[in-house]
Amino acid sequence: MTRQEVFEKTQSVLVDLFELDPQSVVLTAHLMDDLDLDSIDAIDLAVATEREMGLDVSEEEMRSLQTVQDVVDLIHLRLGEK
Repeated sequence: MTRQEVFEKTQSVLVDLFELDPQSVVLTAHLMDDLDLDSIDAIDLAVATEREMGLDVSEEEMRSLQTVQDVVDLIHLRLGEK
Protein backbone atom coordinates (compact mmCIF):
# COMPACT_ATOMS: atom_id res chain seq x y z
CA MET A 1 0.00 0.00 0.00
CA THR A 2 1.41 3.39 -0.94
CA ARG A 3 1.72 6.23 1.55
CA GLN A 4 -1.08 8.06 -0.30
CA GLU A 5 -3.36 5.03 -0.01
CA VAL A 6 -2.57 4.79 3.69
CA PHE A 7 -3.45 8.47 4.08
CA GLU A 8 -6.74 8.05 2.21
CA LYS A 9 -7.71 5.04 4.33
CA THR A 10 -6.68 6.83 7.54
CA GLN A 11 -8.63 9.91 6.50
CA SER A 12 -11.69 7.78 5.83
CA VAL A 13 -11.40 6.07 9.23
CA LEU A 14 -11.03 9.40 11.05
CA VAL A 15 -13.95 10.97 9.18
CA ASP A 16 -16.26 8.01 9.76
CA LEU A 17 -15.24 7.27 13.34
CA PHE A 18 -15.24 10.82 14.68
CA GLU A 19 -17.65 12.48 12.23
CA LEU A 20 -14.99 14.92 11.04
CA ASP A 21 -15.06 17.14 7.98
CA PRO A 22 -12.88 15.38 5.37
CA GLN A 23 -11.24 18.70 4.48
CA SER A 24 -10.00 19.09 8.06
CA VAL A 25 -8.23 15.72 8.01
CA VAL A 26 -4.96 16.71 6.34
CA LEU A 27 -1.46 15.40 7.00
CA THR A 28 -0.49 18.44 9.05
CA ALA A 29 -3.61 18.34 11.24
CA HIS A 30 -2.81 17.93 14.93
CA LEU A 31 -4.98 15.19 16.39
CA MET A 32 -5.78 17.01 19.63
CA ASP A 33 -5.55 20.68 18.70
CA ASP A 34 -7.04 20.62 15.19
CA LEU A 35 -9.28 17.55 15.22
CA ASP A 36 -10.29 17.77 18.88
CA LEU A 37 -9.45 14.14 19.66
CA ASP A 38 -8.43 12.99 23.13
CA SER A 39 -6.72 9.99 24.71
CA ILE A 40 -9.99 8.01 24.76
CA ASP A 41 -10.29 8.60 21.01
CA ALA A 42 -6.81 7.08 20.63
CA ILE A 43 -8.26 3.77 21.85
CA ASP A 44 -11.02 3.94 19.27
CA LEU A 45 -8.53 4.82 16.55
CA ALA A 46 -6.26 1.91 17.52
CA VAL A 47 -9.21 -0.51 17.34
CA ALA A 48 -10.39 0.93 14.01
CA THR A 49 -6.86 0.70 12.57
CA GLU A 50 -6.64 -2.92 13.60
CA ARG A 51 -10.04 -3.68 12.08
CA GLU A 52 -9.61 -1.72 8.84
CA MET A 53 -5.96 -2.43 8.08
CA GLY A 54 -5.24 -5.65 9.93
CA LEU A 55 -2.57 -4.03 12.08
CA ASP A 56 -2.00 -4.35 15.79
CA VAL A 57 -1.33 -0.83 17.08
CA SER A 58 -1.32 -0.33 20.81
CA GLU A 59 -3.28 2.38 22.54
CA GLU A 60 -0.03 3.76 23.94
CA GLU A 61 1.40 4.09 20.43
CA MET A 62 -1.70 5.92 19.23
CA ARG A 63 -1.61 8.23 22.24
CA SER A 64 1.98 9.18 21.43
CA LEU A 65 1.12 10.34 17.91
CA GLN A 66 0.63 14.06 17.36
CA THR A 67 -0.50 14.55 13.75
CA VAL A 68 -2.31 12.71 10.98
CA GLN A 69 1.12 12.38 9.32
CA ASP A 70 2.37 10.50 12.41
CA VAL A 71 -0.54 8.06 12.11
CA VAL A 72 0.09 7.55 8.39
CA ASP A 73 3.83 7.03 8.96
CA LEU A 74 3.24 4.43 11.68
CA ILE A 75 0.70 2.50 9.61
CA HIS A 76 2.89 2.65 6.49
CA LEU A 77 5.86 1.37 8.49
CA ARG A 78 3.82 -1.45 10.02
CA LEU A 79 2.42 -2.49 6.65
CA GLY A 80 5.98 -2.70 5.35
CA GLU A 81 6.88 -5.05 8.22
CA LYS A 82 4.11 -7.52 7.34
